[in-house]
Amino acid sequence: MEQILEAIQSGASGDDIANLPIPESYRAAFVKRDESDMFEGVDSWDKDPRKSLHVDDVATPELAPDECLIAVMASSINFNTVWTSIFEPLPTFGFLDRLARESEWAKRHSLPYHVVGSDASGVVLRIGSAVRNWKPGDRVTVQCNHVDGQDPTAHNDSMMANNQRIWGFETNFGGLADMSIVRANQLMPKPTHLSWEESAVNGLCSSTSYRMLVSDNGARMKQGDSVLIWGATGGIGGYAVQYVLNGGGRPIGVVSSPERAEILNRMGCEAVIDRKASNYQFWSDEHTQDESEWRRFGKDIRAVNNGEDVDIVFEHPGRSTMGASVFAAKRGGTIVTCAATSGYMVEFDNRHFWMKLKKLLSSHFANYTESWAANKLLCEGKIQPLLTDTYTLDQVGDASLAVHHNKAEGKLGVLCLSPAEGLGVDDPERRAEIGEDKITVFRG
Repeated sequence: MEQILEAIQSGASGDDIANLPIPESYRAAFVKRDESDMFEGVDSWDKDPRKSLHVDDVATPELAPDECLIAVMASSINFNTVWTSIFEPLPTFGFLDRLARESEWAKRHSLPYHVVGSDASGVVLRIGSAVRNWKPGDRVTVQCNHVDGQDPTAHNDSMMANNQRIWGFETNFGGLADMSIVRANQLMPKPTHLSWEESAVNGLCSSTSYRMLVSDNGARMKQGDSVLIWGATGGIGGYAVQYVLNGGGRPIGVVSSPERAEILNRMGCEAVIDRKASNYQFWSDEHTQDESEWRRFGKDIRAVNNGEDVDIVFEHPGRSTMGASVFAAKRGGTIVTCAATSGYMVEFDNRHFWMKLKKLLSSHFANYTESWAANKLLCEGKIQPLLTDTYTLDQVGDASLAVHHNKAEGKLGVLCLSPAEGLGVDDPERRAEIGEDKITVFRG
């Protein structure tokens, strides 16, 4: 791996990189199958990823014809890594076992360990015999939609494919490692003006927000739309704010502190609601929601939105907020949801839904076309990375715990093969043109 790193840092040619020896093992972050019950009886909040995530050498897998082996320079932490590390809502080894039944190549994924991570930036080292659009030496980022083209369900919107999976969560050989195996249709060009870690944090969250708001498969936000965004300085929320601003809409960001409100103001989001200061109590007890609190919330929204209800609600907390989200959308408005970080069993008052002709739309990551479009906007500097802090691969447990306990804004990057922050910028002139203050807004 040292020889590979030296070649990448020295700007070696693609031919030189293609001739480098590939090590038989590499360093990776993984959970163990025989530890799947280690947190049995422990409250979710108290489950500690530092106890379950191991960093050690694993065997380098054989390369399938449609795959690429990449040197991972940097990766990032997503909620799915946290879920895998605390074995919730169930251990991910079941996903790997089901994948293994699909083909001879898929059998590689069912192992005693699961290498995690659904983001990466890096350099192509080897390509399979069927790969035609990528070559050794290419600098790339990775989108995590793992799907093949042999099923007819994959050929309209690949997110609807029967065998659609999230790489590094429902597959093995994820991005929190010094190397990774990815399908060729997961690769995208690395933004030349961004560092390795800045490039690594965008794939999952930015593409998810793009599909939810911009794509024809999502809310189809148009110029002038007002969009209520829960967790507006979080991973997907921070990208949602940017897509709304970039598309001529009006974001109303919901955050939980004045410091987070200040981040939104620096991004250009003027309408902000501090939910902690307002102390909304949407649930009066475990089984009962308080409609008067929905009404107070709606009044606060109208106070910062020119007296109007919102066109779109960008929803992902789930149980804690869904009732309020459905209530807050305007007549004929859309609630688009992609997650349920506060609980999966949601409730809302159907009268406010059906009688006002609102729409509830589900969304899940993004297809290759949507991810490519989102990455193009990053390459053009129209969308910025949300990197807040950077950890080393050996600190992956600490980084995952910070995300688990909601102590991090934006995205946490993880240096894998890259030895330091700030490396990998190939076009400093482009970076200066876009502006350091914009690129690093979440690090301000």
